[in-house]
Amino acid sequence: MKRAHNDKAGLIGISRPAPVLQVWQALNIAHDEVMARDESVFILGEDVGLYGGSYRVTQGLYAKYGEWRVRDTPISENSFTGLGVGAALVGGRPIVEIMTINFALLALDAIINMAAKLRYMSGGQFKVPLVVRSPGGVARQLAAQHSQRLEHTLMNVPGLRIVAPATPQDAYWQLKQAVACDDPVIVLEHELLYFSEGPFDPGAEPPPMHAAAVRRRGRDISLIAWHRMVDVCLEAARELETDGIDAEVVDLRSLRPIDLPLLLESVSRTHRALVVEEDCRFAGAGAEIAATLNEAAFFELEAPVQRLAGRDVPIPYNARLEAASIPDAAAVVRAVRGLLGPREK
Repeated sequence: MKRAHNDKAGLIGISRPAPVLQVWQALNIAHDEVMARDESVFILGEDVGLYGGSYRVTQGLYAKYGEWRVRDTPISENSFTGLGVGAALVGGRPIVEIMTINFALLALDAIINMAAKLRYMSGGQFKVPLVVRSPGGVARQLAAQHSQRLEHTLMNVPGLRIVAPATPQDAYWQLKQAVACDDPVIVLEHELLYFSEGPFDPGAEPPPMHAAAVRRRGRDISLIAWHRMVDVCLEAARELETDGIDAEVVDLRSLRPIDLPLLLESVSRTHRALVVEEDCRFAGAGAEIAATLNEAAFFELEAPVQRLAGRDVPIPYNARLEAASIPDAAAVVRAVRGLLGPREK
């Protein structure tokens, strides 16, 4: 049964948000705003209700909107994701939270065979305004079965849109845009970014959902990344500056589609590019980006687009081995120096 809103539910609040927020807080505000505006929006997933979400993203929403619109589900990813697809087909705008991207493997039938294909197979008669949110990436000693990155799997599916916010502002903007979209949108969140801070302005004009952003201007090389690797590249760019290397850092923000025009604009300035990804190198997202740029910007490039990626191994539990399995700022610096050669300071 539906119930009246409880406006004293202990939410972050949207009336006077702080100018600096953490990612989880920005996501919490975005959920509250879209749910307050549209009663067809509801949330379902494991521990999203009473517990408030594994990373606090849905904190307070159960108390405000009730169990009709914030639904705790059994541990049955394919079932409740399939329920979300069905609800989207009949006028709902469900937000499905899959507790970790590793568990999304159990929901791929609903995501790939249902959500991604039904609009096309129906000749546009059905819309599928489904949002699937899920944290992933290498966190801290969660071992191989809880440290996966499935960009490569999901990017290969026509019919899906994929966003990858790396800042509180983008998390807020892109979740709201995903809910408003009539296509299924996967919101990939990184587990180590939930409690990172950044500027937040709910009144700022958002860019398009799939637009990339230049986080640092440069002239010598374009560092292309998403999620946590954006901060890694920014750290590397500061180190490279001491060598006289001026690196540009591009945050993709979206993995399907990719903002190719902005990438071409960046490469036309720098004439070199390095794609930095946390996922494994073989057949990864970086391979698609590098191949596309090598084709589209061949005459602008002074060297082939290079890739720096995680090792082709299951993520180790051991902390030192885990750290060694994915790129860090030092690895980015070495890769850039190798690509550019010695520079005069």
